[in-house]
Amino acid sequence: MQKARAASADIPLALKNYDALPDSAEVRLPIVAALFACSNATVWRRVRSGDIPAPERRHGITSWRVGRLRHAQTAGDAT
Repeated sequence: MQKARAASADIPLALKNYDALPDSAEVRLPIVAALFACSNATVWRRVRSGDIPAPERRHGITSWRVGRLRHAQTAGDAT
């Protein structure tokens, strides 16, 4: 039981609350990798291939808009 609590404590808050985030929210690379169940390197490969939308870079920080990620997820479910 305690092991399960420790594992859930390791899940980032943005991932736990992803469904409640507005489309305008932004998430970083570890969240994108978790959402698409792949490694960081695979995220970048899938960005280059167009399967995952390209991130935005503001003030030296790379992040993805939640709305664009949701659209990519639903587009992937349709195929």
